[in-house]
Amino acid sequence: MNTTAAPGGDTPISRSAAASPAMRPAGRIVADALATQGVDTVFGVPGESYLAVLDGLHRHRDRIRFVTCRHEGGAAFMADAYGKLTGRPGVLMVTRGPGATNASIGIHTAHQDSTPMVVFVGQVGGGFADREAFQEIDYRRMFGPLTKWVAQVDRVERIPEYVARAFQTATSGRQGPVVLALPEDMLAGEAAVADAARHAPLQAGPSTAQIERLRSMLAAASRPFLLLGGSGWTPRACDDLRHFAQANALPVGCAFRCQDLFDNGHPNYCGDVGIGLNPKLAARIREADLVLAIGPRLGEITTSGYTLFESPTPRQALVHVHPGIDELGRVHQAALMVNSGMPEFATALRSLQVDPAAWAGAVQSARADYEDWQRRPPAIAALEPALDPWAVVQALRKRLPADAIVTNGAGNFATWAHRFWRYGALAPHPSGQTRCQLAPTSGAMGMGVPAAVAAGILQPDRTVVCFAGDGDFLMTGQELATAVQHEAGILVLVFDNGMYGTIRMHQEREYPARQIGTSLANPDFARLCEAFGGFGARVERTAEFAPALEAALAFMRERRRPALLHLRIDPEAITPNLSLSAIREAALRTAGTAS
Repeated sequence: MNTTAAPGGDTPISRSAAASPAMRPAGRIVADALATQGVDTVFGVPGESYLAVLDGLHRHRDRIRFVTCRHEGGAAFMADAYGKLTGRPGVLMVTRGPGATNASIGIHTAHQDSTPMVVFVGQVGGGFADREAFQEIDYRRMFGPLTKWVAQVDRVERIPEYVARAFQTATSGRQGPVVLALPEDMLAGEAAVADAARHAPLQAGPSTAQIERLRSMLAAASRPFLLLGGSGWTPRACDDLRHFAQANALPVGCAFRCQDLFDNGHPNYCGDVGIGLNPKLAARIREADLVLAIGPRLGEITTSGYTLFESPTPRQALVHVHPGIDELGRVHQAALMVNSGMPEFATALRSLQVDPAAWAGAVQSARADYEDWQRRPPAIAALEPALDPWAVVQALRKRLPADAIVTNGAGNFATWAHRFWRYGALAPHPSGQTRCQLAPTSGAMGMGVPAAVAAGILQPDRTVVCFAGDGDFLMTGQELATAVQHEAGILVLVFDNGMYGTIRMHQEREYPARQIGTSLANPDFARLCEAFGGFGARVERTAEFAPALEAALAFMRERRRPALLHLRIDPEAITPNLSLSAIREAALRTAGTAS
């Protein structure tokens, strides 16, 4: 007699028995559905509104890990990091009301980053609905603009259906977050219902006619440029794109915080297209006669405020490839728009080759511009700070492995990682596909530490480094406790300049010499990490960094706990190109001229 695994994974049961499923509590049905969908990790903060689900997960504790976090925002960032690292949906569980609102920052980040995520939120019972009951929120209205789908499961027997649809929706087309609300009275019920089948992500692919038109456009070009971005990539897709770029001698750039889609050490790579864009790279894109934009949304940051491409009709011939059909033609009317997943399109490109003689030398020129952009900035050389952020990144590049995972939240400190660290490309890993860069395109502060914790838990064999600002770190720094609890040996670099640096920079540019609200009084971050059970060291001079780094790495290897280096940064070193005083003085001169 044929057998199949029981819903709870205990013992095989006959297919004839499976046709008449046994009665199960709702919480167990949810947990069994997660197991069926291949979930191995859940991030969350426990809450009384979904105790039944936690009890269901207890039966699966040997194969589904529940990562207990210290704040729902941190848990949501961890689920986002999981989705980026593995290519599978990150799963988040939070309680109703305050738990859901705390988690919204990570859900919004997953939405803007197109990261697959499935969120389970507790909800008040049906008998209390629409009375503004304790912690009641209408999640459809709250999360509607931030997700691909929001639903509430009101009947126990429909749990497998809803969960399967949630995973299918999160992973198909343009990936993104899905929210399912679980009313407390529903979770108190039970039903005899079979589990659904595991989801199978679906993506469109290019037609033969579209590929042939692309071939013709590329053959007719004289200044082509390849721009990569977005989500849904796999190591094989990245390898196919590398082969295509090499064969056609194409200069390659990566969209904002997607630098790990193409090996930054490769001769064809010429830089990131985001905040702080290399002026020579910006000019190259503006002057291109063909831009192949494969994967990015072409939003405000990647297009330098919608200036790299004219709207609605770009001056360049634009080929825009994206898995979400609603994104195509949203702002720019491309000459060729292709609704396709990244692996599907990359496979079709692998064998596409034309004669690149018309743009001979473009790759070498673009790479030379990139190498020049990587050198020590003149502004830093002139400032000669006691602790040089550029030198910090150079020391990290010499010491850390090429596949190190680098995470960050938001702030000017991230510029040093974005511009001067060299990211490797996606590569296979036993836990699934893997990335080297985990950062929010949404500009969300506080993502760096939780993302690093998630990476350290999921891939303990890799080196994980978090770049954090002093303001950025204290938004989610409590997740160091999660790192200690779950043995995540991560390195956190806190760039402490005593202020919300990005806002202060804009303040000096727009309202020079009228600073308010941006100064910070900070703790001793090194001792704070020690208090959590980790390693801490304070670094005030460049010569002190390398020895502190060695001590931190040794601690991480031996103890599998976090290490933190508190970097005291000169407030003047606000950007690689301009000091804070230079920004202020330029603004004052402009204001004086205007008056």
